[in-house]
This record gives sequence, C-alpha cells and structure tokens, in this order.
Amino acid sequence: MTRSRPSVPASGGAVVAGRTEGPLPRRTSLLGPLRHVALAGALAVKAVPGLLTVYVLMTLTTGALPVATAWLTKLTLDRLMDSGSSTSTLVGLAAGLAAVGVAAGVMSQASQYLRAEMDRAVGLLAQNRLFTAVNSFVGLGRFESPHFLDRLRLARQSSGMVPNQVVVGALGLGQAAVTISGFLGSLYVLSPIMTALVLAAGIPALVAELALSRSRAHLYWDVGPMERREAFYSGLLSSVEAAKEVRLYGIGAFLQGRMLADRRATNSARRKLDRREALVQSGLALFAALVSGGGLIWAVISARSGHLSLGDITIFIAAVAGVQSSLVAVAGHLSSSHQALMMFDHYHAVITAGPDLPVPASPRPLPALQRGIEFRDVWFRYSEEHPWVLAGVNLSIPHGKALALVGLNGSGKSTLVKLICRFYDPTRGAILWDGVDLRDTEPAKLRRRIGAVFQDYMSYDMTAAENIGLGDQEAFHAPERIRAAAERAGMHDELSGLPLGYDTLLSRKWLMKTRRDAPTTGVVLSGGQWQRLALARAFLRDSRDLMILDEPSAGLDAEAEQEIHTSLRRHRDGRTSLLISHRLGSLRDADVIVVLAKGRVVEQGNHRTLMEAGGEYARLFAIQANSYQSAEDDEPAATAPRREDRHQGSRTSCRP
Repeated sequence: MTRSRPSVPASGGAVVAGRTEGPLPRRTSLLGPLRHVALAGALAVKAVPGLLTVYVLMTLTTGALPVATAWLTKLTLDRLMDSGSSTSTLVGLAAGLAAVGVAAGVMSQASQYLRAEMDRAVGLLAQNRLFTAVNSFVGLGRFESPHFLDRLRLARQSSGMVPNQVVVGALGLGQAAVTISGFLGSLYVLSPIMTALVLAAGIPALVAELALSRSRAHLYWDVGPMERREAFYSGLLSSVEAAKEVRLYGIGAFLQGRMLADRRATNSARRKLDRREALVQSGLALFAALVSGGGLIWAVISARSGHLSLGDITIFIAAVAGVQSSLVAVAGHLSSSHQALMMFDHYHAVITAGPDLPVPASPRPLPALQRGIEFRDVWFRYSEEHPWVLAGVNLSIPHGKALALVGLNGSGKSTLVKLICRFYDPTRGAILWDGVDLRDTEPAKLRRRIGAVFQDYMSYDMTAAENIGLGDQEAFHAPERIRAAAERAGMHDELSGLPLGYDTLLSRKWLMKTRRDAPTTGVVLSGGQWQRLALARAFLRDSRDLMILDEPSAGLDAEAEQEIHTSLRRHRDGRTSLLISHRLGSLRDADVIVVLAKGRVVEQGNHRTLMEAGGEYARLFAIQANSYQSAEDDEPAATAPRREDRHQGSRTSCRP
C-alpha cells in the first residue's frame, strides 16, 4: 500500500528535507544552562574521575590561601608591635606565611598541569561523542543546511575545550566563593557597613560581564556564515584543484576581494564588540578604584582614632583587594562559563539531534533481492520552498536486470539514486524492496546491500590500497581482494608501478615514508585514474544486491571507456543494476531504459522499442549520433579510410 508522508511545515529557520534548523536560541530560563553544566561535569567525571577529584580539592584549597595569608600577615604585624610577643611565636607565624606561599606556588603549577590533562581527556571524549552523533545521521539533509553547518562548525570548535572550560569555570566560581567568604568574614569583623559596600560594588561587574559574554557568544553565531565564506574563498586561492582555473581566467583578485570583504565584515563586527567591552571594563575599573580609595581613607582615619591596629589596616587592605579581585574573577568565570555554555549549546544540539530521518524502533528485515525495487507514485522536493524534483514516479527495477535512467540535467536522475540509498525519504509515495518499504528497514543494513559509483565520487588523501579498501573495510585484511578490484577497473598495472605500489600515498598534502625512511611527497593521479579507483572501490561490493553506476566513465578517454564498459557488462550479467549516463551509447544494451523529464517518467522500454517509438530517447540518441557523424565528416580526406573504420566501430561499441 502506498503511503504519504508529507514534510513538516516550516516554523522559522531553514527547512531541509522536512526538518527545521533554526537560529541560535535565546535562553530565558536557568534550566538549560544548569543542565549543560551537569552534562559537562558528567563528561569530566567520565573522562578523568580521579584527576577531577584532585583538581576540585586543590581549587577549593587555593581559594582559602589568600585569606590565610592575610590573617597570618595581620597576626605577624600585631605581634611585632607587641613588645611582649616571644620570638618563637613570630618565627612560627613567619614559617606559616612561608608555608602558605610555597603551597600557593606548588598548587598553581599543579593546577595548570591537571587542567591541561583534563582538557586533553575531556576534549577527546567530547570530540568522540560529537562525531559519533554526526555519523549517526541517516541522510544528507543536515549537511545541506547552512544553519546546521554553522552550528556544526561551532560544535567542532567547542568540543575540544568548551566542555572542560564549563567545568573549570564552575570550579573557579567555587574557589572565588571560598576567597570572598573568608575576606567578607574578615571585613565584617572590622566594619559591617564597609563589608556591605564592598560587596555591593561587585554587582555591576557581574551584570556587565554577563551581558558581554552573551554578546560574544552571539557574535560567533552571527559571523559564522561570513567566516565559512572566507574559508571557502581562501581554499580556492590556495588549493591545487582550483589553481588552474584561477590562473587561466585571472579570477584570483576577484576571489581575494570576496575573501577580504567577508574578513572586513567580520572584523567590523568584532571591533564593535571590542570597543563596547573596552568602555565597560574601563568604567568598572574606575568604579573599583573609587571604592578602594574610599575604603583606604576610612581605614586610615579609623587607625588614627585608635579603632584599628596596624594589622587591622593590613587585613582590611588585603580583604578589600581580595574581595574586589575575587569579584572580578567571579565576573570573569561567569562570563567565560556563560559564553562557554552558549557555545556548548551548539555541541549539545548536535549530539542530541537524533536521527534526521525516522528510524523504526523495530525495523523489518530486508530480504535478499529476488523480485526487484519498485517506485510507487514517488514525489520528492527538498523543502516546501523548493519545486518538485520527482512528480509521481512509477517504475520497477527488476531483479537481475539492468535499468538505465536517461534525461536532461535536472530531470531527477541523481535524486532518484539518493532515495534508493535512503539519503532522503520520499515526500509522498513509497519505494519498495521486494515489497518492503525502505522507511521500515534499518538504513545501515540497506546500504550494505548496495554498491555504487557516484558522479561526484570521492578521492581520499590516503594510500592507493586504502582508497580501494574503503569500499569494504574487511578488504583491508585481504589485499588480494583489493588487487582483484583494481585489475577489474584497469588500475593494477598503474598502481603496482608507483613508488610504494599499493602503499603509495595518493596526495601531496603531507609526507609519506619510503622504504629508506626518507620523507617524500605522494603521487597525484589524473581525473580518469581517480575515476577508475572509484570503480575499483565499487567492485569490492560485487556480491551486493544492487549496483548503482552514476556516470561511471565520464572522465575516461575513449579506449578506457570501452574497456570499463566491457568490464561493467560482464559484472552486470545476472545482477540488478541501475545505470545513469549522458552517453546513451553506453546504455543501449540495458534491459530497461527509463526516460525522465521534469521529474516524470515519459518513456520506458528497451533501446529498439524506444528508437522505433521516435520519442524523447530517439531524439537524444540521434543528436549524439549526429554529433559523432559530423565530427568524422569534418576530418581531412587523407584520414577517410581510418574514419570509416572508426565509424563502423562506433556502431558496434557502447557509443552511439
């Protein structure tokens, strides 16, 4: 039964394949940040439980050391002014001050080391969880959403340091609280009124720092698209792939202008925030200086009248300075933690995003393909704002047969392939695998049944063996399978002749080790060689139920194309295949040829019946055949005999 599953309507942000990726959320509740603190703490507990315990104890102890130093200083000065104090008492106090100083120095260095260890461990765990979540995305929709790409970029940036920064910030608040409590208690003994004034003076700093931290976090989000575009233009200006066209067409200055324009816009936004921050911080510093100066005047007057001793003045000065510096530290920790929490929100959003396509709780088993794959009234568009790419497609790919898709660019051929691989779900209708709806199956198990060569195939900066073995990772332990796949793709001789054979690095982005342990660059293949390597990668999956070949020979010369199609015909024999190519001659021996136009099936049959029908397929085939005939007629007369030979050969080959 055909089912209809419409996409979810948009409610703001960008809609991609029925999902909404909105802008940066503006939190109004404390529950979100507190939940993120708990999650970041759970990461630290999971990564380094022992180190975290030691770090917590050292942090809280460090918070008490300034108060201990102030009191020991006060007692020492008061005993010095008291002629009745014994030498042993003074020596003991001095020894206590020295011990506190040593402890402060040792704990400072130890804390830095522990924090670095925690950064590494927590960052590793956080990054692992992030990309575990990314790898769990079933489809492609999120990777084609600008909003989600910005969120993912910030999540990648924050996964290394931000989770531990949240934990360290929370512990820093605890340390500052210990220090402030100790000094406020000391001040309260001297003057309750001054205690209240000093405490109240820190409130503006807290409010200002929180506002600034929120502005910083939103700045990162706002300039995200500009930074990604800047990186894009920078990559074009510095990549070998683009270097030829950049120089041939003289577009370097144009791209550089675009890159610098985005950089200037980013700098302008950052400059505006920096100016605001400088003004706020200057005002806070002035206010703190006025409070300290007023307190010092009060202390001097009180000492003159005999209400405070020399030690009292010392501890008062230390307490005021300690409270103010601790309040500044609190503001800083709140600012950095608040900013880190807002960045952590991107990380949390990615790791908790869940499947981008619905995955059934109890998926139906996917049977071995015996009848075929059926499209039933399939409609698809990438979002409600986009036009229909497929509009009521009905077709069947029979088991053991080869079905070819023909159509102009934009007719929906590649989209149909994406739906078979379940990178997207149909907006309406259903795709059935021996009667089982693909939406009711487990995507990973479906994809293990499929081998494919995509038009936009990948070239990996890895060794030749790894480039092929990625098609089936079990082949990493069976080099003979990799060699057999390369032979079928016509690449064995070329790969064997490389400096390290199949172990040669196919990239010049980094160095490789030769047999003499001397670092050297790798080897760069031609476009046609890369395409053969992609075919070899697909040949590793020769036992799969379905083989998809999307323009498998587009980058090959005529001789290589003939060899590849001969190999592919042998490979397809008795197997279920889906073929796409703009070279119609390579599709003429397909069992079924389906012609798509504007997302609809307009013709269907084999080569002979479609040519006899004189429809769209016959028209396109005639255009290509005439183009070859015209090219041959334009050659010099001296080459006529050879031209006739090639003309006859073209009629018996896979070319029109």
